[in-house]
Amino acid sequence: MKRITLASGIELDYLDEGPRDAPALIFLHGFPESHRTWRHQIAHFSDRFRCIAADHRGYRGSSKPQEVSAYTPDKLAGDVFELADALGVGEFTVVGHDWGGVIAWIVAILGQGTRVSRAVIANAPHPGVFQKLLWLDPVQRAASQYMRTFRDTANEALVREHGLLGMLMKAFDADRLSNGMETAERNALLADWQDRDAAFGMLNWYRASPIQIPPMDAPFELPADWQPPALPPLAIPTLVIWAMDDVALPPCNLVGLEGIVSDLTLVKVPDCGHFVPWQAPDAVNAAMDDFLGRG
Repeated sequence: MKRITLASGIELDYLDEGPRDAPALIFLHGFPESHRTWRHQIAHFSDRFRCIAADHRGYRGSSKPQEVSAYTPDKLAGDVFELADALGVGEFTVVGHDWGGVIAWIVAILGQGTRVSRAVIANAPHPGVFQKLLWLDPVQRAASQYMRTFRDTANEALVREHGLLGMLMKAFDADRLSNGMETAERNALLADWQDRDAAFGMLNWYRASPIQIPPMDAPFELPADWQPPALPPLAIPTLVIWAMDDVALPPCNLVGLEGIVSDLTLVKVPDCGHFVPWQAPDAVNAAMDDFLGRG
């Protein structure tokens, strides 16, 4: 791991593997993991791609500002472009999972035609789809109630006493986070979750998000004043990999993607839960091999 200071002053720990003159892949991990989310993909692709994977702000050894306002989506997407700038990377393929995938959608939309040549998204909702699902779809709304727990400051005593694991155990069965994970990787995550500053940094990704999570007793209808986000369509080649047994992000998130992503390749991974990069690495690597190998 190396450390770099971005133009904003944020410091990130990052991994940079592969030939420096090769096409760059910038990997963005999700909650509540680290750059290690992509360990199987980096090992697979670093012989022919420059593979860059950082621990995001709020995670592990990277900067962990404690104010919620430091984690708004514009700042998180800005970190990606600033990381590329600091490493001398002009054009890149962005690869994201979970929260990293949400930021990857934003980075791809903002950078298409200039900085971002392709996008690979694994089990991460498109910002133009997710909020509408939360208003209208009972399955997605129920699956997202944990976010309300994460945002509730009344639960902070759990974090101070038990680290992030305390909050995870209150929100849902945390055992599912390590389903199929190697023992060493699981133990490393458990150690990471004991860092209280990192725990609050990770939770601030949820607290700074503009997404609204209605309670289950709210009407299943769009508010009268709701407007879809003003996002342009995504026109660069985009691979969406979706594990079909994801209980947090069910396949309803795929409906309508073809209308807002003009060059879409969709690969569904059956019998796999949310953490598809390491739960089904062969399927992810094969899908990316095929996608990245196209002209």
